[in-house]
Amino acid sequence: MKPKLIVVGNGMAGMRTVEELLKLAPDLYDITVFGAEPHGNYNRILLSPVLAGEKTVDDIMLNTREWYARNGITLHAGDPVVKIDRPRRTVHSQSGVTIRYDRLLLATGSKPFIIPVPGHQLPGVIAFRDIHDVESMLAAARNHRHAVVIGGGLLGLEAANGLLRQGMDVTVLHKNSGLMERQLDMPAGELLKAALERKGLRILLNADTAEITGTDRVTALRLKDGREVAADLVVMTAGVRPNIELARSAGLQCDRAIVVDDTLQSFDPRIYAVGECVQHRQALFGLVAPIWDQARVCAIHLAGFGHSRYVQRATATKLKVTGVDLYSAGDFIGDVDSEDLVLRDPRRGIYKRLVLKDNRVIGAVLYGDVKDGPWYFGMIQERTDIASLRSRLLFGQAYCEPRAA
Repeated sequence: MKPKLIVVGNGMAGMRTVEELLKLAPDLYDITVFGAEPHGNYNRILLSPVLAGEKTVDDIMLNTREWYARNGITLHAGDPVVKIDRPRRTVHSQSGVTIRYDRLLLATGSKPFIIPVPGHQLPGVIAFRDIHDVESMLAAARNHRHAVVIGGGLLGLEAANGLLRQGMDVTVLHKNSGLMERQLDMPAGELLKAALERKGLRILLNADTAEITGTDRVTALRLKDGREVAADLVVMTAGVRPNIELARSAGLQCDRAIVVDDTLQSFDPRIYAVGECVQHRQALFGLVAPIWDQARVCAIHLAGFGHSRYVQRATATKLKVTGVDLYSAGDFIGDVDSEDLVLRDPRRGIYKRLVLKDNRVIGAVLYGDVKDGPWYFGMIQERTDIASLRSRLLFGQAYCEPRAA
């Protein structure tokens, strides 16, 4: 009898771990997967192009139902696990399925944070997290005119762009004084705001929602400063929270998320966790690159080749809003001991800022011309000494690495 591996969560992190495991030890486990959504595994990152009409749901599927069958994996789609009994080593699903496990992998992801203002439960107020949300947004775009997106981060701007492409009149409300403040400094945020306004988005900064109004459906939104914005559709993209209720009710150690060690193991040695539901050395994760690293390390340990450790690395962000090129990486805030190299070319819409410390690049923000982003990111990761390149660094790789004649 093969040992049983049960995966709770049929998203990108859990399935990437399973794919890595199948490469290393294809016949080791009898694998069962439980997922809350009634689909195979799809690429959540590509929901924005589906909303914008550039891709279909079929285009973004990563693992079809045939893939699970081909690999001998039992899939319970649309049937989430509601209870873990650790002493008995069983999981219990919503529909009443009970299965015993030898190893358990939690990949429960995160859930959108719905701001609990009055009116947040009205029809027409949704999140932007899954295929169902995208279908709701597309239906609203066919029948309604005014969309409001709460949150000017990466996800919010992608939602706003998609709704604009579907013909809606779109307003973005952002609580902070600059867009995408986690990835951009103020000058780059201002360039982005101007570019998005030229495309037709309306953007209100320092906009704090007080109330969502309407009777049968949302009709407007009132801000704390008294301004009113018409809205038939409100999309909340004001952040996510790790989905840890299941782990916590099973008695696993949780802080802001499920606490794991360098092998992605929880404090119960039979239970591993990966993705947006984990907390590793105080950090939480939302980008794909670190989650792929976690999947690889976790698979190595599940396969029994236990010599790999997960190490956090600098991450880079690229914005996918059509026609706007943005790239940011590393620590672009800096501190008292760091210095900035800045290039501004407003007429060409180009802005570059590199943050240096001890003759090394520690962060970068690029707007308009992003082709050297991966090169700067490589320098951040390698901790390259740039003393000899300093005067040419802003002009990019072509000026710093002479080609052989």
